[in-house]
Amino acid sequence: MTSQEVRTRFLDFFKGKQHKIVSSAPMVIKDDPTLMFTNAGMNQFKEFFLGNSVSSSKRVADTQKCLRVSGKHNDLDEVGKDTYHHTMFEMLGNWSFGDYFKKEAIQWAWELLTDVYKIDKDSLYVSVFEGSDDADNLEMDQEAFDLWKAIVPEDRIIMGDKKDNFWEMGDQGPCGPCSEIHVDIRSKEEKTKVPGASLVNQDHPQVVEIWNLVFMQYNRKANGSLENLPEKHVDTGMGFERLCMVLQGVQSNYDTDIFMPLIREIEVITGHKYGNSEEVDIAIRVVADHVRAVAFAIADGQLPSNSGAGYVIRRILRRAIRYGFTFLGTKKPFIYRLVKVLSSTMGNAFPELKTQYQLIENVIKEEENSFLSTLEQGLVLLESVVKTSKTKTIDGRKAFELYDTFGFPIDLTALILEEKGYGLDMEGFEKALQVQKDRSRSASEVSKEDWTVLSDDSTQEFVGYDALEADVKLVKYRKVSSKKEGDQYQLVFNLTPFYAEGGGQVGDKGYLKAPNGDVVYVVDTKRENNEIVHFSENLPKDVSGTFKAVVDKKQRWRTASNHTATHLLHQALREVLGDHVEQKGSAVHSKYLRFDFSHFSKMTVEELRQVENFVNARIEGQLPLEENRNMPLKEALGQGAMALFGEKYGDTVRTVRFGQSIELCGGTHVKNTADIWHFKIVSEGAVAAGIRRIEAITSDAVKEFYFNNNRMLFEIKDLLNNAQDPVKAVEGLRDENAALRKQVEQLLKDKAKGLKNELMGEMEELNGIQFLAKKVDLDAAGIKDLAFEMGGQISNLFLLLGAEKDEKAILSCYISKDLVSNKGLNAGQIVRELGKFIQGGGGGQPFFATAGGKNPKGIEDALKQAREIVVS
Repeated sequence: MTSQEVRTRFLDFFKGKQHKIVSSAPMVIKDDPTLMFTNAGMNQFKEFFLGNSVSSSKRVADTQKCLRVSGKHNDLDEVGKDTYHHTMFEMLGNWSFGDYFKKEAIQWAWELLTDVYKIDKDSLYVSVFEGSDDADNLEMDQEAFDLWKAIVPEDRIIMGDKKDNFWEMGDQGPCGPCSEIHVDIRSKEEKTKVPGASLVNQDHPQVVEIWNLVFMQYNRKANGSLENLPEKHVDTGMGFERLCMVLQGVQSNYDTDIFMPLIREIEVITGHKYGNSEEVDIAIRVVADHVRAVAFAIADGQLPSNSGAGYVIRRILRRAIRYGFTFLGTKKPFIYRLVKVLSSTMGNAFPELKTQYQLIENVIKEEENSFLSTLEQGLVLLESVVKTSKTKTIDGRKAFELYDTFGFPIDLTALILEEKGYGLDMEGFEKALQVQKDRSRSASEVSKEDWTVLSDDSTQEFVGYDALEADVKLVKYRKVSSKKEGDQYQLVFNLTPFYAEGGGQVGDKGYLKAPNGDVVYVVDTKRENNEIVHFSENLPKDVSGTFKAVVDKKQRWRTASNHTATHLLHQALREVLGDHVEQKGSAVHSKYLRFDFSHFSKMTVEELRQVENFVNARIEGQLPLEENRNMPLKEALGQGAMALFGEKYGDTVRTVRFGQSIELCGGTHVKNTADIWHFKIVSEGAVAAGIRRIEAITSDAVKEFYFNNNRMLFEIKDLLNNAQDPVKAVEGLRDENAALRKQVEQLLKDKAKGLKNELMGEMEELNGIQFLAKKVDLDAAGIKDLAFEMGGQISNLFLLLGAEKDEKAILSCYISKDLVSNKGLNAGQIVRELGKFIQGGGGGQPFFATAGGKNPKGIEDALKQAREIVVS
């Protein structure tokens, strides 16, 4: 049975059980501050479990793309080393929101596995929650036990503790007991020797969990206690890759038709055969797994970056590059070449892989080039560390510096050191790493109290499209504390005019006015699990009254102007550059807008002018807002509405139209494009391979922009003695300055030449090294030219030059490459050390580096210390 057939039969089975089949939510989460990625099938349904919303369908089934590489569920370090963990995987699931419960969930799971998929009943084991005698004091799940006992022999029912058989969404929130279904795919001979029941949940590669049936019936409160949910729910998740392994009769997830096309392509590219070497096999599995995670993330709109979710994606890709570099001998980009295979095998189930194919390939290739360059630089630095080490064990802090500053992987460091006969102080590395983690964790740590509920009214209405003021009542509130934000309160009302951050648009600010005249300021508005949450620094004195909620009118208007302009900009870019342009991200603030889009070259001045003119023509055209707040998704798409990849849409959507521009959008907009006044692009540049970014301003910001430009023009004319033609006057100054610069450069060269001859006579030999450390009267550029000139004439040169410019200190170190190679001297490390004398820092390459500092008086001490380095 092919993987495509496995997926189809699952969905068809539950469709026959009156379940609505829904699409996978994006893997990258944008509207839940508690999660970066979808790590379980239930994530997109959290609002229903929490009771914040009511699902239009009581029964739902889907296949959900998931990523488990951060937070509580983090399998990254296991991936590749075994054959059943993955970063990105599919979760087949069925849900009941207050409809059926344990009986149907258990019976249908058994029916699908044994009657539809024809899995041997004798190879299946089930587990049931045994209860707990801790603070929760939970009883055994007798109901589930009795239901399973009617289906399977009792010796195939395993009692499980809270770790294995009590599922929790997080430290707080819905939870409940669960029943897992495990399968034993070992040979008959192996099954005879060791009973399968003894291997359940023991990380055996052939006795694995394939399905978890979670019975949501409790809510975990902030104080750790449990309370019953208003309704009972079912949340199941079956590992698609493991199921395919079972149904295709293979011993590993990687032997299925999900991964084998990727593995075969890796074999062709690298020349290594899968199955001949454990090291090579692990590397191939890592690459095959990781390219899926990275490709799906990029398709969902998340590019690799240095922070947040983007950092996680970059880390996954770099792990794959590193394994290829170390064990497959790939010194050139190759992972991007696997995207074509992935698109062909999974593109039918997930069409975003096909539509985003070129972008995914380009981004991965660029990241590969960048990290391979980092690896090469790291190898040079590591070689220098080894040569300067006085012991056979490398300091863990040095290894951490390579890891933290240059991104050089610690396991690669350890491997190279082992090959050279050196050890690594892993305790020192772990200590330095832990200090960094503790600092980061402390900065981001957030504690939340339980909600104080004032009303059972769980429905919340947003009235902010039509009004900026409303009489509201507080439904619930809680205190939230963090090191970054301090103490804040989160407030939820029965209705609200405040727009919650979403779709790239910032949340509204404003205030609440109590009947007694007291004011509480709303500093931000966000959406969490489909509730609009208002942030304030203090709590109303009387939480039971009716408040006047008032949105900051000016900020809302500016933000709405910028949001409307993003729609017009999107239309303009497609008109000027072509239909290949797709929105890849946006940020809409009150002061500016940012728009990321797919395009493979820098925009010309003429193209930017055309885009500006296009948008401003629509502003001058006074196009009215045409809004439909409840249109069927298919109908909206049929009318040409632009849908964005990486966004999750419901059955009905809101459409926003200005003339020929029509998009699916939940943001706020002006009533007429004339309200924007004017649109101005302030920058255009690259974000990643094939992704460009435009930053622009509208309305008041444009007026301020032109006002400042006009003011600067008058100031320039005043400096030019009110020249009639300031441009011509500046051109004259530029030409005159160029001529004078050439004269100065020649004078400096002559000075440096004379200085070089003087310095050549001051060289002294120390330990076979031509040494000189001296303070000179040159700038940084002059010092560099002088150092390289001397380096070209003197072998075994160690040169340290110091200078004082504008009350700042400069230290530049040049070391001949033969000294770098033979004596392990490293200019970058040396200037970092000597930089302490001038109260500064710096760095560079092993043969030339520069430091700057604020203490010129320390130059002489630095020069003396340089001698000690060479002598020792």
